[in-house]
Amino acid sequence: MRHITHGHRGGEIRLIEEDDGGWSAIDDEIGVASQGETRRKALDHLDQAVELSKEAREADTDAPEPDAPWFEA
Repeated sequence: MRHITHGHRGGEIRLIEEDDGGWSAIDDEIGVASQGETRRKALDHLDQAVELSKEAREADTDAPEPDAPWFEA
């Protein structure tokens, strides 16, 4: 498993290359994560998830609870 940290949208995100070859992209500041078959797809999916999360917050509705293990306390 390989971890990479990048600056993104004024903050940092983590990219993790999973053992199966897929990628996870995590924005800890916003509390959103996504995944994809490639780094690019993981980042694209993260952008979509962040946008949906922001829309939910602006509409004062709850965003879905994260179900990824790196968000567990």
